[in-house]
Amino acid sequence: MVLVDLPGIISTVTTDMAADTREAIKQMTQAYMNNPNAIILCIQDGSVDAERSNVTDLVAQCDPAGKRTIFVLTKVDMAEENLADPDRIRKILQGKLFPMKALGYYAVVTGRGRKDDSIQTIKDYEENFFRNSKLFKQGRVLSNQVTTRNLSMAVADCFWKMVKETVEQQADAFKAARFNLETEWKNNFPRLREQDRDELFDRARSEILDEIVNLSQVSTKQWEESLMNKIWEKVSTHVFENIYLPSAQTNSQETFNTSVDIKLRQWAEQTLPSQSVESGWETLKEEFRSFLEKASKNPNHDNIFDQLKTAVVEEAMRRHTWEDKAAEVLRVIQLNALEDRTVNDKRDWDSAIRFLESSIREKLKTTDIVLKQMLGPSTKEKWLYWKSPTDEQAKRSYVKSELDKILASDQKHPPALSYDELTTIRKNLQRSNVEVDSDFIREVWEPVYRKHFLNQAINKAYDCRRSFFMYHQGLETECGDVVLFHRIQQMMKVTSNALRQQIMNREARRLDKEIKDVLDDYSQNQQIKEKLLTGRRVTLAEELSML
Repeated sequence: MVLVDLPGIISTVTTDMAADTREAIKQMTQAYMNNPNAIILCIQDGSVDAERSNVTDLVAQCDPAGKRTIFVLTKVDMAEENLADPDRIRKILQGKLFPMKALGYYAVVTGRGRKDDSIQTIKDYEENFFRNSKLFKQGRVLSNQVTTRNLSMAVADCFWKMVKETVEQQADAFKAARFNLETEWKNNFPRLREQDRDELFDRARSEILDEIVNLSQVSTKQWEESLMNKIWEKVSTHVFENIYLPSAQTNSQETFNTSVDIKLRQWAEQTLPSQSVESGWETLKEEFRSFLEKASKNPNHDNIFDQLKTAVVEEAMRRHTWEDKAAEVLRVIQLNALEDRTVNDKRDWDSAIRFLESSIREKLKTTDIVLKQMLGPSTKEKWLYWKSPTDEQAKRSYVKSELDKILASDQKHPPALSYDELTTIRKNLQRSNVEVDSDFIREVWEPVYRKHFLNQAINKAYDCRRSFFMYHQGLETECGDVVLFHRIQQMMKVTSNALRQQIMNREARRLDKEIKDVLDDYSQNQQIKEKLLTGRRVTLAEELSML
């Protein structure tokens, strides 16, 4: 309990006071008395007329029910001597004179006002007064309402009563809140233990570190297959558009081989090593994410960690950089692999043909999609689904018919149309009232010729299945594209093997360390935990832990 001695309430401001003194005292006094935990000790001078004081009005405003107010009447010895009507003291101490209410009314005497009186002298004077006073002795005022000792006991009783009531209220509120929260938890999360964000983060950390260990369980075969698929996904466009098609469309085997050698070397010395490193890094990320996805499908998976796990992995991968020297090492082994034109056995030959055929078929699918978008619905779709082409698509269909005639008459047509061919197509279409320009014809020609060429390549690859013996004997064949895809296939094999060793020996361990560093950083950041571990389950567990 802290005792605060406030200045008395004044009615008049004298000349030596600041102009706002009266209002400042009133505001300060109200600020203290309005505190619901404050005990108001209302002091009234008994030696002056009660009507002169306005403190009782202020108390009545701050504590209307009088549940925390104790009234004290001082200088009752002087009041008894000076007042013409002693009953006024009785009315004051019975709470009948003022409109305010209080827990108790007490009269005190504080000595004779002499500065040299000791504490004991003051006590003795007080006791003698109450013992000999006519007013108090005659019982007009109850004896337990007098003396400083009684007043001290009254203040202490009031204080402890307020403490008890507050504690009981808080205890009841605590029990009710606890019951409500526990009931909500049992209804919504009956099989789960209450864990706050820190506990959940520690669980998530353990699961993430366990999943990192699982990277070591990926087999060599699985790593290399994933790496080869990723490498081909990244380089296939370059191989077809920049190496294979430009070289093959020359329709000369000698020119094809020379062009391939030049383009392969340029590729290996410029972009291939960096593309391979990117493939290795992307494969490592995909394999790690696949473990997270597998874990999420486990029946015992707790999805409350998903957001945190994803954030940790993404941040670690953002920090991770592949070793610089890896690209230079790859450049050397890739150049050696691509320069080797030898297909050693029939198994490698057949594997290269399958690789060539599957790659061409993928390009054919893409080309068919482009042609369908350009030409509109097929005849079947027109009849069954009542679909109609646009005017632009109809014109392209007319152009395609003319182009098909040219390709049927010249199976080894070069990749570009001649001026005479363009003129002939325009004139033929004009007879059907279709007006097109040369650019429009070339636009249709590109996918039409591409499909024609790829179909021829498929047929040639099929014929090459029986050509290994001739190739092995050094005889002339037209299977240079099979050799090209064998060289690319061998390059991807040695590259995937090197990348797999790099991943297992170095990169996976470095990623492991970076994930641990991210987890350490996040463990110290409460804002990140609040952002990534969310939901009623988390907030409810924390509310329960606070009670």
